[in-house]
Amino acid sequence: MSASVAEPWGKNVLVEFEEGIAWVSMNRPEKKNAISVDLAREMLATMDALETDPRCGVFVLTGSGDAWSAGMDLKDYFRATDDMPLVERNRVYAINGAWQWRRMLTYTKPTVAMVNGWCFGGAFTPLIACDLAIAADEAKFGLSEINWGIIPAGVVSKALTTVMSLRDQMYYVMTGETFDGTQASAMRLVNESVPLAQLRERTRKLAKTLLGKNPTVLRAAKTGVRMSGDLSWEQAAEYLTAKSDQTIASDTERGRDQGMKQFLDDKTFKPGLGAYKR
Repeated sequence: MSASVAEPWGKNVLVEFEEGIAWVSMNRPEKKNAISVDLAREMLATMDALETDPRCGVFVLTGSGDAWSAGMDLKDYFRATDDMPLVERNRVYAINGAWQWRRMLTYTKPTVAMVNGWCFGGAFTPLIACDLAIAADEAKFGLSEINWGIIPAGVVSKALTTVMSLRDQMYYVMTGETFDGTQASAMRLVNESVPLAQLRERTRKLAKTLLGKNPTVLRAAKTGVRMSGDLSWEQAAEYLTAKSDQTIASDTERGRDQGMKQFLDDKTFKPGLGAYKR
C-alpha cells in the first residue's frame, strides 16, 4: 500500500493520495473545521484541480482532528457579512454553495463523506451532497441552529429532505438535540456506521470497490440517479435511454461489450457477483 503524506492545498485543506483515492481533509482542527470563507475558496479550487488529476479516482471528504466539521464559521458568514454591500455578501455565500452542493452534486468522480467526528449545521450540506457516506459510531451530529435563534438556512433544510424522513427532520431541526453515527445510519443520513477505529479502513474498502468499476459508466450511473429523481416517469425514461446511449458511445473501455462477451460467450462473468474483468 503506497500512501503519500498529506500535503496542504492552501491553509485550510489537506490532500493525501493513496492508490487512486484522494483523502481531502477540511483542515481547521482548532475550530472543529468550521467552514470559513477561505476554506470554501480552497475547497472549490481543490475540487477543480482533482477533477482532472489522475491520482484521484475517488474523492473522500473528511476532517482533521476530532471533527468532520462544526458547520459554518459564524464570524465569517454572519457577523462579518452583516454590514457588507449586498453584492459582496451574495458572492461570499455563492462561493460556499459552489463547492458544498453545486459542484459536489455533479462531480464527475465518485465522492464519499467519511464522518470522523462532529458534524453540525451547515456541514450537513456537503455530507448529503456526497454520493455515499460512512460515519464513525462515535460521530456527533446536530442541527443546533434553533438554539442560536436561527434556522437551518442555506440549503441545509432542502438537503435533509433528500435523505431523511419528515419525522426525523422535524424532530432534530425543532429540538436541536444531537445524535450519533449509529442513529445517523438508522435514519439513512449516512450509508453505514462503524467504530471510529475501523472508519478509515471501511472507507478505503468502499473506495476500492468504486475504483474497480468502469469510470465512465459509474459517472453516468450516479448522474442518472441524481437527475431522474425530479422527473416524471415518461421524462425519466427518455432521459435515461439517452444517457445510456451516450455512455455506450463515450466509453473508451467498451465495458458493455466486454461484459456481454464474458457473460454470454466466455461464461466467465456473473454480473450479480462482481464486475467484469478489465
